[in-house]
Amino acid sequence: MNENALTSTGMASYRADFPSLQRVLNGSPLAFFDGPAGTQMPRQVIGAISDYYLTCNANTHGQFVTAIESDRMLEETREELSAFLGAPGGRTISFGANMTTLNFSLSRAVGRSLEPGDEVVITQLDHEANRGPWLSLQDQGIVVREAAVRKDATLDYEDFEKKVNGRTKLVAMGLASNAFGTVNDVAAIRKITSRYGSLLMVDAVHYAPHFPIDVQRMDVDLLLCSAYKFYGPHVGILYARKGLLDRLETDRLRTQSQHAPYKIETGTLNHAAIAGVKAAVEYIEALGKGADRRSRIVNGMARLGVHERMLGTMLYRGLKSISRVTVHGQSFDVPLRAPTVSFTVEGKTASEVSGHLARRGICTWDGHFYAIRPMEVLGLLEGGGVTRAGISLYTTVEEVTRLLNEVQMLAA
Repeated sequence: MNENALTSTGMASYRADFPSLQRVLNGSPLAFFDGPAGTQMPRQVIGAISDYYLTCNANTHGQFVTAIESDRMLEETREELSAFLGAPGGRTISFGANMTTLNFSLSRAVGRSLEPGDEVVITQLDHEANRGPWLSLQDQGIVVREAAVRKDATLDYEDFEKKVNGRTKLVAMGLASNAFGTVNDVAAIRKITSRYGSLLMVDAVHYAPHFPIDVQRMDVDLLLCSAYKFYGPHVGILYARKGLLDRLETDRLRTQSQHAPYKIETGTLNHAAIAGVKAAVEYIEALGKGADRRSRIVNGMARLGVHERMLGTMLYRGLKSISRVTVHGQSFDVPLRAPTVSFTVEGKTASEVSGHLARRGICTWDGHFYAIRPMEVLGLLEGGGVTRAGISLYTTVEEVTRLLNEVQMLAA
């Protein structure tokens, strides 16, 4: 892999890894701007899933070779993910069906340690998967407070500080908005929660595909993400600070291991998909250079970030220049911003815009993307939400130009 592999001229070598990019619709190749809802998978990941089924399809903890190999693969994947997240080791990594299911399990477990009148703080900016599970605790008398979102789709940190107090047992926030690309200041919130000894739970689903993560530097207690957002299959991933999961009363059978990381993993896991998760992190690692696995992952993510920021900026500025188009969220002048751009076209619903693009082989999403609360607060829900386009590893300058040209024609 050459040094310029992640520039616009060098993307072809990586695009060749993604079989789905060969699809053609009405004579045009599909352009996948739908990455915020799930990226395409490289053949290395597809191969790892297939190989597991071909050679090693077994349940765990058996005395025979395929069960032993399954056990080894699961532990190796935990170690790979611990390097991806900057965690101290694989025993801090748990698997689940998806982020939402894991978060409901977490909320029930945390809820068992709370008393009526205890408080949890969530935000108006978050995906509902990091709101609904905590709002459900209101049924047992827990007070759930909501930090406000500003008109520019950023968190109101002054309001956040007012909502956290001595009764706050947990703060749940996103690292990046899947609707607007906003990257939140987790360090500022950690300072606030540290005053009161509150747990800090972060949703990194939209952050993980775009930026290196270091859970120890961030000093978070719990972190959730989803592998299908960073070129892997549908598997939910939980990081829990060492010792924390052991203190929580999770839903589990008496036959389940009573210790981390297994304590929250109900039933048989999707072993083949987890093999694909390992391959997805290895794919990102192969983008980078360094003396060890963690260094290569961080370097790979940083190089990927350069490509994504360049094309995200191009998309944002291009849309801003089109008459009758409104782009929602921050510009790319801020230090950190996810390469996710949401916009509306005057006189058109979001579904009409996405439908027009879809017929021309351009995949974008329309609606609220489960970030329904910020859409309500910002007055975007009545018009059907927004159209969202995301930049990924395989996105090209030509595809961005193609999208901009189609929006220009639609707006005119």
